[in-house]
Amino acid sequence: QAEPSPGRILQRHLVSAHGLALFENHTALAKLAALYPPPPESAKATDAASHGRKEGKRTTEGSGAKIEGVSRIGGEFALAPEPPWLSKRLAILEKIKERNAKQLIELKKPAITVKLPDGKEMPGVAWQTSPLDIAAAIAKGLANATCVASVRYSSRHAGIGPAVVNADREEADDMNGGSAEWELWDAFRPLEGDCDLKLHKFDEPQGKEVFWHSSAHILGEALESLFSAQLTHGPALETGFFYDSYLGNNAFAKEMEGDVEKKVLKIIGEKKDFERVVITKEDALSLFADNPFKMSIITSKIPDNASTTVYRSGTFVDLCRGPHLPNTGRIKAFEVTKTSASLWLGKQGNDQLQRVYGITFPDKNQHKEWKHFQEEAAKRDHRKIGIEQELFFFDEMSPGSCFFLPLGGRIYNKLCSVIREQLWMRGYDEVVTPNMYNMNLWHTSGHAAKYKDNMFCLDIEQQEFGLKPMNCPGHCLMFKQRNRSYRELPLRLADFGVLHRNEISGALTGLTRVRRFQQDDAHIFCMVSQIKEEVTGCLDMIKTVYDWLGMDFALKLSTKPETALGDPKVWEIAERYMAEALDLFKDQVGKTWSLNPGDGAFYGPKIDVQVFDALKRPHQCATVQLDFVQPMRFNLKYQSAGDAKHENDGSGLESGFERPVMVHRAVLGSVERMIAILTEHFAGKWPVWLSPRQCQVVPVSKIYCDYATQVQRRLRAEGFYADVDLSCRTLKKMIRESQLAQYNFILVVGADESAAESVNVRSRDNEVLGMKTLHAFIDELHGLVRDKK
Repeated sequence: QAEPSPGRILQRHLVSAHGLALFENHTALAKLAALYPPPPESAKATDAASHGRKEGKRTTEGSGAKIEGVSRIGGEFALAPEPPWLSKRLAILEKIKERNAKQLIELKKPAITVKLPDGKEMPGVAWQTSPLDIAAAIAKGLANATCVASVRYSSRHAGIGPAVVNADREEADDMNGGSAEWELWDAFRPLEGDCDLKLHKFDEPQGKEVFWHSSAHILGEALESLFSAQLTHGPALETGFFYDSYLGNNAFAKEMEGDVEKKVLKIIGEKKDFERVVITKEDALSLFADNPFKMSIITSKIPDNASTTVYRSGTFVDLCRGPHLPNTGRIKAFEVTKTSASLWLGKQGNDQLQRVYGITFPDKNQHKEWKHFQEEAAKRDHRKIGIEQELFFFDEMSPGSCFFLPLGGRIYNKLCSVIREQLWMRGYDEVVTPNMYNMNLWHTSGHAAKYKDNMFCLDIEQQEFGLKPMNCPGHCLMFKQRNRSYRELPLRLADFGVLHRNEISGALTGLTRVRRFQQDDAHIFCMVSQIKEEVTGCLDMIKTVYDWLGMDFALKLSTKPETALGDPKVWEIAERYMAEALDLFKDQVGKTWSLNPGDGAFYGPKIDVQVFDALKRPHQCATVQLDFVQPMRFNLKYQSAGDAKHENDGSGLESGFERPVMVHRAVLGSVERMIAILTEHFAGKWPVWLSPRQCQVVPVSKIYCDYATQVQRRLRAEGFYADVDLSCRTLKKMIRESQLAQYNFILVVGADESAAESVNVRSRDNEVLGMKTLHAFIDELHGLVRDKK
């Protein structure tokens, strides 16, 4: 019998691995509910974390086992320095360290071999030799610059006690036997067997992440010491870090920032060592008995009779899997960058927390450079430019929902129109779907189980409805509306429908995090055999649009995560199709791609597209994702070309039908967020094709106002945004104000221009382009708009 096709294997494994019963249980529904999480303010760190830490999500409810106590657990609170539980906690930790030291003495310490990236091998002793020792043996400067190490064990000696469980992650460290994977390792932590070793400095992603994670601990120490803050979690971010803490009903006031900065600089100057201490669950409950948030994490995340880790630096002790810097003295500069409110586990109804963001550097000059960069970024801040150019504004009457003024509306509509042009050329059909659905739809899609807190819900005639936060379930209803044939595939549905997500007020940030927005959203329903071609087409559209915007981008294939549903064979097939599409795209346009292991969606692999603005800042906007799960949940099917058999495969499909694959695709992503990015990318100097102010006509005196008005009307009739300044002030003043208003061209008209039906053209950068006939100038403008210049 012939070998079944990849598509047939894929369909079979999807059904046998999932089964319809799987989607009836709460755990599966919770995973399904993770579809389309709220977009982050900035892109995630990519290959920085081989151990898989996700930015800002180390203790969210969705990571690992569910955290109990998801309500108001903070209790009474009083701001006070040096709370008594600090010394109590340290005394408990000292006893734990004494116990561990006695056990460590009993461990055998065999000789080990450490292999460096250049192939050189260095001798060591298990449980004694650290990566920092290896670095120091090479060069003192290397040891001083090393932030963290990566280790890959070929053989590993057993330690003491049970495997270590990370309190902010469900997985266990492999303490027994070898591991073929690289893991980040404290530079000061003794090695445990024969291994390959890499050393990472601050200028590498791994080094930055650990540097800023350690800095978050120092910030946490300051908050505890100064205010008795009850800490929750403090992750490293793409740039910098934050720590969330409970301060009761007290907000983090502006005057508190100076005290925090002084305290952090004092801790840094003391050069306190970071220590990793393995503890039991019982130890953890004793150490953090005065912090209800840590207690909630411990009781929910750490199994009974298991071990976990804490890190100590000075008086500070935190539940953490690490790794960390050798000591606090590696940090030379610190600054509080901003503060905001947040919620425990990000859930409405829970305790309000105070979030303090910070940035640190290993060199004071780097801090100065960063501050200069921030000053330049502040000049480009879209919130500032949006008001100055009268593009948009926000009002407390509708928080998180932007008011686009006429000029901002021009940019908004132009972005949508150029996407619509591409959609038409590429065989998409635009659809219009409802803004509000019965909650039963979200139960079918799986979003209601967990995403409901991020939705705006309404009671209508004793039934629950919700404003849509995404378009995909509605498009599934469209596909299912009638019988479909393989001849209709691929079916490409595009939708600019209004979406609503119930973001907490403290997270709202200009246009980058809003409650009401639109996406250039599209979903492609196709056969398995069409995946490669469709994904390649999506990538080509992404390149076309970002070339117009003058923005470079990077492609990363995010593969099977730990939370993935389905058989590994399914993922192998799906990932192969995505990789082949990326390779084909590389051959066509020369754009390389990289692997982002373990960061795919649970329902299928995805291609993350990181775009870079003029300041080289990364942004996550476009995406291409495969989805095999929603077509199953909605029982989508199409009549196949052959006589497909489904006997006893559990699919629920009758003979002659197949299940489509769904591709989620966005190019701009949120139009609102893209306008924020572009405002800062162009610094308010919009290119002609996107500009809301393309031309300003300026008469040299009052007697030429009529001709100036005629020129303006002619330009508007040709479809250009043209205004005329009839104030009759000095010519120099009118030209200068037009340039400051960022009109692309200032058209000066007087006697010569009126007689020759011409305009005297100069740019907003004061480049004099000379006199041109109005007809020739209009032709030039059409060319600039057509070519997206």
